[in-house]
Amino acid sequence: MIESFSVTFLGTGTSQGVPMIACECEVCKSSDPHDKRLRSSVMLTINGHNYVIDAGPDFRYQMLRENVKDIDGILFTHEHKDHTAGLDDVRPFNYFTKKDIQIYCDDLVEKALRHDYYYAFAEHKYPGVPKLDLISIDKDHRFQLQIGVEVQPIQVMHYKLPITAYRIGDFAYITDCKTIADEEREKLRGVKVMVCNALRREEHISHMNLQQALELIDWVKPENAYLTHISHAFDKHVNIEKELPSNVHPAYDGLKLILR
Repeated sequence: MIESFSVTFLGTGTSQGVPMIACECEVCKSSDPHDKRLRSSVMLTINGHNYVIDAGPDFRYQMLRENVKDIDGILFTHEHKDHTAGLDDVRPFNYFTKKDIQIYCDDLVEKALRHDYYYAFAEHKYPGVPKLDLISIDKDHRFQLQIGVEVQPIQVMHYKLPITAYRIGDFAYITDCKTIADEEREKLRGVKVMVCNALRREEHISHMNLQQALELIDWVKPENAYLTHISHAFDKHVNIEKELPSNVHPAYDGLKLILR
């Protein structure tokens, strides 16, 4: 049973973040803190327990910025480095809490993690390596977090790569999505708060643009929706906000939603 539930946006940017290295565009040069976007991730705080969706290269800083002292697990959406490159930084949590970090992922992500972090899975481990408890998931089966809360995986497509979106109660988080099969989209019915990627206004081969994100939001009809995985090619936060429906908002780093 969910008694309390909040969502903290740890990062809302693309794989290169905003500002992007060497870019001189108006968005990258903006002084508005809403336009400073780390790699996309959220932290779910459910009944006092912290679960992170994705741990990219900014994971260490995100944990420090939010003063996080403990996490119970990480739910991975897919194996791209902007979503997995920070996994080694769970080691302080291992050290201070004396527990393994539960990792929820599909077979493709598990294969990548075992390759990239081979030292964490070695038979004879070097002292101080990340301590992980891998839990396999797939789109066809709901699973429970260690605290007893049920999670519904939803498969979306990042061009040709399957991505795992997640629904917990009335909340859904979708990133790196271009298309969703009808049977997977049905899993979103009844969602009240939805986060989905909206890379930019222009069409993109592997991400929804603004129009496509708004079409999905219109189909789901959540009470509120938040856009993430935002590129410097989209616009400044203040300009994006002006053109959205009243129940749709551009997320920004540090934004916290109290759902219950």
